[in-house]
Amino acid sequence: MTVVTPEVETVAPSSSQHLLNELPREKLAWMLQRMCEIRYFEEKAEDLYIRGQVHGTMHLSIGQEAASVGSIATLRPDDLIIHHHRGHGHTIAKGANLTTMMAEFLGKEPGYCRGRGGSMHIADIPGGNLGATGVVGGGIPTAVGIALALQMRRSEQILLSYFGDGATNEGEFHESLNMASTWKLPVVFICDNNQYGMSMHVTKVMNIQHISERAASYGIPGQSVDGNDVLAVYEAVLAADEHARSGQGPSLIDLMSYRWRGHSKSDRNLYRTPQEIDEWKHKCPIRRFKQVLVDGGVMTRDEVEDIDQAAKSAIDRAAEEALTFPEPSPENMEAEVYAP
Repeated sequence: MTVVTPEVETVAPSSSQHLLNELPREKLAWMLQRMCEIRYFEEKAEDLYIRGQVHGTMHLSIGQEAASVGSIATLRPDDLIIHHHRGHGHTIAKGANLTTMMAEFLGKEPGYCRGRGGSMHIADIPGGNLGATGVVGGGIPTAVGIALALQMRRSEQILLSYFGDGATNEGEFHESLNMASTWKLPVVFICDNNQYGMSMHVTKVMNIQHISERAASYGIPGQSVDGNDVLAVYEAVLAADEHARSGQGPSLIDLMSYRWRGHSKSDRNLYRTPQEIDEWKHKCPIRRFKQVLVDGGVMTRDEVEDIDQAAKSAIDRAAEEALTFPEPSPENMEAEVYAP
């Protein structure tokens, strides 16, 4: 019997100093700004929900900012993403207009999807953000179809396909990775591993240590990365991008992080302890990156805090303006409905 050695690396060590010396200061400042914008957007979203300004539900990504920013920072402007129901961070990292995004979150007519998508379905097609589906893992086979189209067009574009740890137990995850690996499609599969599929801890539903180990079944590279280290995320995903863009096919990147809030607005967090949550809060990706920038001599403490406050002000302005926008009009309710 032939034993195949998995192409899997476990948690990658931080390459912070290496990348601090290579990446432009402007790029590092952009990464910090986007992380702060995501944090303040999510906090504002939570506040607006408590005040009764939001229709439906929402899924906050507070604590996971490094995963979306570090991965999307690797892309070229015309590259594509498909995210998931916890996708505010990906949308901001991909360059969304904050006011238009806030308008969509609030269900307003000037929003990206004219107020009809809401929190779980924000898309910016011209910006390369192809949106999300509320079905767990539902975006993965769609990503394979889009990647096939890119390959058939001989495009140099690639696609990042995001999903949660719970989605890796769905049949469509395995079917999609099998097809993408067989055809060497230009897609990078990224697991936003926040440890819990709703209320179920990852260790209770899979008999492996790292989700990236599943890459070996499809003959593709797999890597598990500290998802709270934005520079480690950047380095791992950049290598996967280059692998896909050169025609060698997909990779599976497991970004291990943690959501500070519940699964959704109705989650009472009865399945985990306050001590566990506090432990992860001490691993805050934003505070960590600020310290890396200061210790590395890239910025002063005042400069990183100025970026932080500029992000907060931008979110406050976006929310203030979006709240004045009109609700969707019933007269054009069927304008975007497809009927063959």
